[in-house]
Amino acid sequence: MENNALQKLRAWAFKQRGGIWTVLFLVILVLARPLPGRIVPGLILVLLGQLLRFWGVGCITLYRGEEVKAQRLATWGPYALVRNPLYVANGLLGLGWAWMSGNVPTLVFAAAFYVLYGVLIVPHEEAFLARKFGREYEDYKKRVGRFVPKNFSREALSHVGAGGYDASILLKSEIHSLLVTVVGTALILSRLWW
Repeated sequence: MENNALQKLRAWAFKQRGGIWTVLFLVILVLARPLPGRIVPGLILVLLGQLLRFWGVGCITLYRGEEVKAQRLATWGPYALVRNPLYVANGLLGLGWAWMSGNVPTLVFAAAFYVLYGVLIVPHEEAFLARKFGREYEDYKKRVGRFVPKNFSREALSHVGAGGYDASILLKSEIHSLLVTVVGTALILSRLWW
């Protein structure tokens, strides 16, 4: 059985993930010393992250809130490739911002991302999903990697199109994230001049 203090920390981190993400962005912004040669690769990472968010959000209905919740286990779309595509997307966004900002912000981001998502948030969510979906979730874990695809076999790719996609969810739930991405990117780029 897991340590109760660690469980409480994980639950707290899940609830506070938006605020923690904001603090991490501000640290990157303060440390930022953008290099012109890193801007385009950084922007590509940011764009890929936002596109992955759009894809992932359209495949699920519940993803915001202070408590872990799921009506059903999403195993299609990007969830057929990785179990946590929204966090992979956040990782790409943050890495893009950090990469544009220089080496120190990139190292800070990588370490913080590992602790925040790899040690705290994702294990908290996985415990919930294992309790709620049992064997179905265990089979899914065996087939699909946490952050990196395990394989691109025909069988794995057959799950990509197996579920639905609802673009209207983007208008309801993802406008805020898109705004954060645009403003965050503009602020990082503004560090070229101050």
